[in-house]
Amino acid sequence: MKSELLEAIDAKKTVELRYHRYARTVEPHAYGRDKNGDEILRCFQISGGSKSGEPIGWKLLKVAEVYTIHVENSTFQTRDGYRTNDKAMEYIFRQV
Repeated sequence: MKSELLEAIDAKKTVELRYHRYARTVEPHAYGRDKNGDEILRCFQISGGSKSGEPIGWKLLKVAEVYTIHVENSTFQTRDGYRTNDKAMEYIFRQV
């Protein structure tokens, strides 16, 4: 479990991370485990690259594939379209 993600969700702080070779800035909304036991992060990406070519929008990231996490000082508000108790997660460690 990534303590930085728990901290960021609790404080509603943005996170800069690298995922699939791309630097991204995200607003982490939920962190949990999927039905396969993989840790996942539901976040809203506000800048950076993306393999899908969509640099802004809702993302579901596998935490095992995330490296270099940095919690930033900027904060965010819960995004429209976010639903608590994310159905992609069997178990939720933390959510906004």
